[in-house]
Amino acid sequence: MSTKIFVGNLNFQATEQELQDFLSSYGAIQEVFMPKDRETGRPRGFAFVTFEDDAAAQAALESLNGKEFAGRPLTVNEARAKEERSGPRPPRREFGGGGAPRREFGGGDRGGDRGGSRGGFGGDRGGSRGGFGGDRGGRGGDRGGSRGGFRGGRGGDEY
Repeated sequence: MSTKIFVGNLNFQATEQELQDFLSSYGAIQEVFMPKDRETGRPRGFAFVTFEDDAAAQAALESLNGKEFAGRPLTVNEARAKEERSGPRPPRREFGGGGAPRREFGGGDRGGDRGGSRGGFGGDRGGSRGGFGGDRGGRGGDRGGSRGGFRGGRGGDEY
């Protein structure tokens, strides 16, 4: 049966082949996996090494912890299973930056004869200043939007 160990505190210039050569004196190695950073492509400073038998992995665990490799003392532990995340992964947040201006918050025409868009959340709402439910009262008439909202009877045009 194969056993996987975690090897940490690796020099960032170390390669999988150098690590395999260093550890092969303890027994036959099935795989060396050295994760790389997604953004830069550089090694992340640790590796997972799978030995073909348990005795070789145990010997490496006992003698390599604290031993120097490529100028750094190694941290060696038995690898643990990846922890399950609870629930779905949260969506990625977008922070904008560059490109055409987005008209989701605020803005709009504030002058003229009060008939234009008054901005607010939601961007393109026509002339409505309403907040909860769109058509909930108000006396919009034909000069702009309804200024109603959750308050009900306060209208936009005076008569």
